[in-house]
Amino acid sequence: MKKPPHEVVASLLAVTTVLMVQLPWHLPVWAIFISWAGTFAMGGPTPENLKRIWPTLPVGSIAGFLVVTGFGMAGQNFSGSSLVIAEMVILFCLNAGMMLVARLPGFNFIPGMFFGFASFFATLFGGFGPTPKDPLAALGIVIIMNAIGPVYAWITANFSHRHMPLEKTFPKRVHGES
Repeated sequence: MKKPPHEVVASLLAVTTVLMVQLPWHLPVWAIFISWAGTFAMGGPTPENLKRIWPTLPVGSIAGFLVVTGFGMAGQNFSGSSLVIAEMVILFCLNAGMMLVARLPGFNFIPGMFFGFASFFATLFGGFGPTPKDPLAALGIVIIMNAIGPVYAWITANFSHRHMPLEKTFPKRVHGES
């Protein structure tokens, strides 16, 4: 049996996000698209790439959560220029810490961290999730939604017919490049 075209499978998966939006939890379905596209941008949903992106997405979201929490604590203790400096120190330390995690085995895909980081902020400040503007609720829901994206990438790649080989669309990376 011939597989349907890539465009059909990807579009059918995209349609499922419309159903998710109908749920009462105000889900950030766009976070699926961020990690879905990120999976293809890294070369496609190969087992190796899935092992690289899945652990890094929540690292970024957790770092974003810690930034928001730290900023909240700083806001209770500082004001004016002191608050700005405190926020800069918090962001610097947590961003550097997040990227240092990439030195650990299994966490070396830094772009995945930033997909999760950005998805967390957009979820929280966009008022998405079961409890809008709640950092913990945003963290939980964005981790789930980002995790679905690579699944959609895998389904797209494995259940559709591409007009050109994946290698031509997404060339292999040079050794050492992430």
